[in-house]
Amino acid sequence: MKAWSGRFDKTTDALTDALNASISFDSRMYEEDITGSIAHAGMLGAQGIIEQEEADKIIECLKEILEDIKAGKVEFTEENEDIHMNIEAILTERIGDTGKRLHTARSRNDQVALDIRLYLKKEIAAIRESAISLLETIVKKAEGGKDVIMPAYTHLQRAQPTTFAHYMMAYANMLRRDITRLEDCLERMDEMPLGSGALTSTTYPIDRRRVAAELGFARITENSIDGVSDRDFALELMSDLSIMMMHLSRFSEEIVLWCSWEFKFVELDDAFATGSSIMPQKKNPDIAELVRGKTGRVYGSLVTLLTVMKALPLAYNKDMQEDKEPVFDAVDTVRACLPVFTAMLDTMTLLPENMRAAAGKGFINATDCADYLVKKGMPFRDAYKIVGMLVNYCIKNNKTLEALTIEEYNAMSDVFSSDVYDYINLENCVNSRIAEGGPSQKSVEAQIASMKAFLNDRK
Repeated sequence: MKAWSGRFDKTTDALTDALNASISFDSRMYEEDITGSIAHAGMLGAQGIIEQEEADKIIECLKEILEDIKAGKVEFTEENEDIHMNIEAILTERIGDTGKRLHTARSRNDQVALDIRLYLKKEIAAIRESAISLLETIVKKAEGGKDVIMPAYTHLQRAQPTTFAHYMMAYANMLRRDITRLEDCLERMDEMPLGSGALTSTTYPIDRRRVAAELGFARITENSIDGVSDRDFALELMSDLSIMMMHLSRFSEEIVLWCSWEFKFVELDDAFATGSSIMPQKKNPDIAELVRGKTGRVYGSLVTLLTVMKALPLAYNKDMQEDKEPVFDAVDTVRACLPVFTAMLDTMTLLPENMRAAAGKGFINATDCADYLVKKGMPFRDAYKIVGMLVNYCIKNNKTLEALTIEEYNAMSDVFSSDVYDYINLENCVNSRIAEGGPSQKSVEAQIASMKAFLNDRK
């Protein structure tokens, strides 16, 4: 018999039970549900709402149930709908009417709001740690590539020279933002909704702050209607995870390109690549491709919950049961992607000669050549045109800017002299970009130091 069956003359149809039940997916919150119930029972006893002896008995039995679940000795049933009612049914079965007193001064509405916050607080902490590990790996790769010259791209066309370290620190900055977004989300999520009741709190003299402190929350929710109807914290988390996966997807695309024969900037470790069932020469970057693909899955979870919540009146609606599956799937996906992506990156081998050879083509020092003329007193637009003409000449004559003779330079402008060759040297092009944030070794070392300080603050 269902806990809420008193109002009804008939039992629910089996199809209703199947659609209504959530135990198949919310059972993963069993520990959070029991932890919240233990804190609630302790508060009920301390406040004299139930006898202290009853509270102690409930707490002792809940701890036993938790151990039995962990040991695989408990089987949940669809008849009891969800994790909350399943645990309450087991409790009542074991200690009788005393178990029925646990639900005093609370509703499943504030109970589930509590459980999912407790669960996601734990998951955010785990994702944050994985993201920090990835950031550490990126910084380590950057430190090993400070002298590795490579082309940087716009429109996927070779644009200007940079270093592998400078490139890596771009992704480091993305991931640092991801980590701080998770931290911000966790800070806003750190509110305890239990005590909101179904939507208008309770007539019992509960102590919400005691429960919040015991459960490790920084504060309580301030409005009982908002306490049970808010899922902003879940939406914010999935938005944060979507942005993080977008960053991983961009990084994955780079790696897919870089390990192709057309680029061959890197070589993936065999442990993080796969082969073809028909083409024996193939070494496929499947990990990067899967991370790229799973990004859409996380986006889908965000859109799912946004759509569920978009027109719901206050306060709780059964639609909100649809929050858990997309949230759980997004969390599971990110938790699966981060460690394997980190390991793939950590074991990836750089091919500096190929990077340098690519940088030597495509006229990526053309801007520097124009800057050379500007520093000799020529207006930039004039310099730009002259260098464009030089590039056109090189293309027609199968040359590079470095290979032109000084006579060929002077044919375009007599401003050129022999010092132009030093100015367009790729290493000099990189290290002359002294602005903060640029690719010069000094600048990159400052970026790495800043990122290490960020990481040290989180140890």
